[in-house]
Amino acid sequence: MTKPDVHAALVGRPPGAAAVRLAGFLPPAVTILLLCTLPAFPDTKIPPQLRQVAIDQRLNQQLPLDLAFQDEEGQPVTLRQYFQDKPVILTLVYYECPMLCNLVLNGVLRAIRTINFDAGREYQIVTVSIDPREKPSLAKIKKRQYAAGYGRPGGTTGWHFLTGSEASLRDLAQAVGFRYTYDPASKQFAHAAGFMVLTPQGKLARYFYGVEYSGRDLRLALVEASAGKIGTVVDQVLLYCFHYDPATGKYGLAALTAVRAGGILTALAMLEAAGGNSGSSKRIAQLPLPVARISARWLRRPRTTMSAASASTVTTP
Repeated sequence: MTKPDVHAALVGRPPGAAAVRLAGFLPPAVTILLLCTLPAFPDTKIPPQLRQVAIDQRLNQQLPLDLAFQDEEGQPVTLRQYFQDKPVILTLVYYECPMLCNLVLNGVLRAIRTINFDAGREYQIVTVSIDPREKPSLAKIKKRQYAAGYGRPGGTTGWHFLTGSEASLRDLAQAVGFRYTYDPASKQFAHAAGFMVLTPQGKLARYFYGVEYSGRDLRLALVEASAGKIGTVVDQVLLYCFHYDPATGKYGLAALTAVRAGGILTALAMLEAAGGNSGSSKRIAQLPLPVARISARWLRRPRTTMSAASASTVTTP
């Protein structure tokens, strides 16, 4: 019998239940599916080397931005370089991982390809190897693969693959609540699956678990982490209707606010009809605060007009 694939035995789950740290001794693909669906087992059934493996939420906690790493070119960098004016997607993996890390990165790739925000323009992605033995040459290979898979210019400028010392990796993992361990028998790292979204200031805003991620939820998380600096009025309405649930790591529809959203849309229609005149500001002031903010942003949006001449298509011989 072969040794268990300890690394592939974990799929991230929110804290608070024993099921978040399940381990299996089945083939990796079967294990991943089971871990996504089976109920909790007592912690006593979990192998000792996996009992300390989990993702603990540290919402609103500040990341130590002065931690030092190396980028794909072997240049020294700090996390602060990637936290300027955009929200950041942070993934902790290792580049020679046989399975689970690739599932996480592939899940991120699928999610970001479904949204019309561009990496490097509206947000940054920082992927860090938790293995201090891995070198920038491996990071460079990973970046080339995922930049090609992303298929947009931001894959090169907005997705960063880092390596670092054991001390820097330990401090980063502790700051975000990412608990992992190394298994000498299998020569693999045991860790949970997921990623985090952080504000431009480096505060932890949202956690995503597992290996499949909703593009809608990721978009909302980025809009929320940016404090509304990216996205559209529609995103603001959706954030008013959908609330983040830390217990699941997902956005769920709030029935009451969904009803209120109808009022928002009605208010926007009335303001649009008002044409942005002086009376609009008075109407906005009378609305509930969340509705007022969305309505004010709607009126401030850039407006374009199209003349008959500009609308026509001109063909030259």
